[in-house]
Amino acid sequence: MGYFLPSSSRWFTSCSPGGARRSATPPLSTSSTSPRSSPSLPSSPHSSTSSDSSVSISSSPFFVLPPMFGLPKMMTPPSLLTPSPKNMMRRPFSRRTLAKSLAALQRMTGKSLAGLPLENFDYESILGQCCEMPIGYVQIPVGIAGPLFLDGREYMVPMATTEGCLVASTNRGCKAINLSGGASSVLLRDGMTRAPVVRFATAQRAAQLKFFLEDPENYETLSMVFNRSSRFGRLQSIKCAIAGKNLYMRFSCSTGDAMGMNMISKGVQNVLDFLQNDFPDMDVIGISGNFCSDKKPAAVNWIEGRGKSVVCEAIISGDVVRTVLKTNVEALVELNMLKNLAGSAMAGALGGFNAHASNIVSAVYIATGQDPAQNVESSHCITMFEAVNDGKDLHVSVTMPSIEVGTVGGGTQLASQSACLNLLGVKGANREAAGSNARLLATIVAGSVLAGELSLMSALAAGQLVRSHMKYNRSSKDVSKISS
Repeated sequence: MGYFLPSSSRWFTSCSPGGARRSATPPLSTSSTSPRSSPSLPSSPHSSTSSDSSVSISSSPFFVLPPMFGLPKMMTPPSLLTPSPKNMMRRPFSRRTLAKSLAALQRMTGKSLAGLPLENFDYESILGQCCEMPIGYVQIPVGIAGPLFLDGREYMVPMATTEGCLVASTNRGCKAINLSGGASSVLLRDGMTRAPVVRFATAQRAAQLKFFLEDPENYETLSMVFNRSSRFGRLQSIKCAIAGKNLYMRFSCSTGDAMGMNMISKGVQNVLDFLQNDFPDMDVIGISGNFCSDKKPAAVNWIEGRGKSVVCEAIISGDVVRTVLKTNVEALVELNMLKNLAGSAMAGALGGFNAHASNIVSAVYIATGQDPAQNVESSHCITMFEAVNDGKDLHVSVTMPSIEVGTVGGGTQLASQSACLNLLGVKGANREAAGSNARLLATIVAGSVLAGELSLMSALAAGQLVRSHMKYNRSSKDVSKISS
């Protein structure tokens, strides 16, 4: 199967996955003045007039996707639009290369990307860690909620979102918390997990490995093997589950200020290699067997926790409930019971016993360079409202067992996200107490969720939700007249 490459005018033939070879077919002649050889960059309202002199310009070889992708002949595969990941690791980006890639994509699809900005972004910063084959970047506005008074300190919380009313609502919750003396938090657990799945010929043999791993006498040896992978990764526990002759081993470890998925994966690989000596019949099916469980709602995370487990609470005075939140304690308690508890149970929710924790988690994650896909388990939350002090005041809490955050690695190193972390005082690694920055970020996330829950539930209890969204999240134009 062959692909025709407009940019180089050569036939390539695909081979096995992971590689490609050039065919013997000679290159077709092309004119250097062809418009396809000098694509123009589409205009963007965000483009700048900076020249290419600030970046080095280099040509990069292309590669071909294997046949499994099912691309038809004479169609440019996406991989041809930008340099291959291997070469992008070695060569600097240039605006001209990216402009050609963007123009080639528009020719291939026939779709305009005029609104996708290309300029004013440090593409070197994403090489090898954030994104492959870039053609631009998407802009998301960042708002500030706060100050959030948490554990005796004030935080201005950055939130990246396109949902109108979200920042304003969270800000109102922060105000209610501040006027009532602030919120407090407790970190219950701190450990990232990874769970490989292995298979044996019999269930008895799988059980033998389970007993070996859970035997306290073997823990020290396994810890030494695991801990060789990192200065910060320290094995905490191994919990096993069996399904027939398949064994799932859920490793948990501390990861310093990193979110820690790569760190724990390296440690797990060390242990698997070590176990092959005593269990040569062990067949490693995958280093992740979904018993971790990453980026999926799972009861194991809801019960056992993953990442940082945090509980955050505050007592909101009755006066603040009436004057700031525009409702009353009794109405909030009743609504929480019927909506967040009974309503979520009716829906068969897993970790979703809250109003909108994922809204706040996602917004803070995107602003601070976290993995937004981990919003799935990080938003596991149960919100509790209870009348206290003879029914005059409101005790509100959020319990979140799986907040997965880091302040080093991945997107945290990008300029915008790094600035947001710096605003919170948790940028980078804490050299005095490893892991304390990531733990603090987790408590800030929980405190922000507390504020968001308090405000949204109050809007619902007071019947203000629709009116608020019409004001902050919808156009005021009469769309019926526009459509007619």
